This record gives sequence, structure tokens and C-alpha cells, in this order.
Amino acid sequence: MAAYSVLITGANRGIGLELVRQITETQRPLSKVFACCRDPDGPKAQELRALAEKHPDIIMVIRMDVADPKSIQQAALQVGSVVGKSGVNVVINNAAVAFYGPLCESTAEQMAISYSTNVVGPMVVMQEFLPYLRAAAKAHGKPGMSCRKAAVINVSTLGSSIERAKDHYDRFRLVPYRASKAALNMLNMCASLELQKDDVLCVLLHPGWVRTELGGPNAVLDAQESVQGMLKVMESLSEKNNGALLDYNGDTIPW
Repeated sequence: MAAYSVLITGANRGIGLELVRQITETQRPLSKVFACCRDPDGPKAQELRALAEKHPDIIMVIRMDVADPKSIQQAALQVGSVVGKSGVNVVINNAAVAFYGPLCESTAEQMAISYSTNVVGPMVVMQEFLPYLRAAAKAHGKPGMSCRKAAVINVSTLGSSIERAKDHYDRFRLVPYRASKAALNMLNMCASLELQKDDVLCVLLHPGWVRTELGGPNAVLDAQESVQGMLKVMESLSEKNNGALLDYNGDTIPW
């Protein structure tokens, strides 16, 4: 297999940071891991900087605020100058915000911020990095779809499932988060239909309820276990999974 490259948003903490760590340490052959975060020089990116210093030939830290389209455009230009015609094989839209509260306590501002970060951000990321995904698919040359060829992994959640909402809404009253992730699911489905002609795979992954800043201290999984499962699923993905919503065990989540 040819060496491949991966781009991860929200890479400075939680699941994003663990994705950078495990991909760097376990995936071979590997060309580059572009670890994107809003403030690479800030205190919340200290662990990411240390990891990048440990693997300077692989990890490249990129400034990207997914709520700012211009920031995404600048990041894409920076990445493009590195990858050239080999492109980017995997784009993982991981960055997200979550506001806790039921309908009656949620605000219009919270909903707007949630959509800007959780839906518009991934959309612009896909648009700006599509030329590099297409280049990767072309460089791969073989038929079919896979993460070794060209793929977008949009990190979603069980909380996005309309069918399952009645089962766990009382425990997870995150109305703006749920609504924005449901919208992300539709965005992914539209992308999967539109980009299949380019052999670009588009899949939604639910990482589980993870003990991170977003998931909280009572979550049932640690980031290491979640990401191990996610990477195993990603390695198994093919065109039959295009557009699907799967959990970190590879099980399908109903819409």
C-alpha cells in the first residue's frame, strides 16, 4: 500500500487528540497527519504540540477554526502546498460544540453556534478539501472505496438519531447539539450521493459516550478504547458503507 495522509479537526483534545496519537503510532505506511485546531499555540494544545514534537516527520499542526470559513480556506491552502498531487486520503470532521439543556432552556444563540460549528464547518471543510480528496482517489488508481483511497469521516452521535431519541432524551437533553448532528447526518448523506462518482467515501461514526470534556466524567468509555474501535471500523469501510451512520463497534444506528 502507498503511504497515506489524514486530516483531523478538533485535534487538540479528547477524541481528536487520541485519533492523532493512535493513527501516528499504529498506521503504516503513513505520510502525514494534519492535526487541526483553533489555537495551536494556546494552553489547550499543549499535549498536541508535545506529540508533534515527538513525531516531527509525521504530525503537522495546522491552525483551523471550523466556525470560520476563511480559516478553513487558509488551512486547505497550507495542506495543499504539502501534499501536492498525492492529495489527502482521509478527512475526519471531529470538531464540535455541545450545549447542555432542554428545549425550554436552549437559546437561539446556542443553536446558531451549534449549526455554525457542527454543520457549516464540516460542509466547508469538505468543500475546501475536496480537490485533495479527488487527487488522492485518482492517485490510488484502483476501483472501489476505502479510507486508504479517499474518505470523509464525519463524527456524529447516537443523539442524532430521531428514531432513538425517545429512548435516551431524558438523560441527554442537548437540544442544539442533537439538532445540529441530525443535520450533519443529512449533509453526509448528500455528500455520499454527490461524491460517489469521485470514489470519495462519506461515512458517519458515533464514537460512543466518551469521557472527554464534551462527554463528561460519567461517560462509559475512555478515549483510547473509543478510538481503537473507530479505527478498526474505518479500516473495514467500503462502498457498501457509503452514507451510513455506524458506531465505534461497526453497528448501524437507525436514523
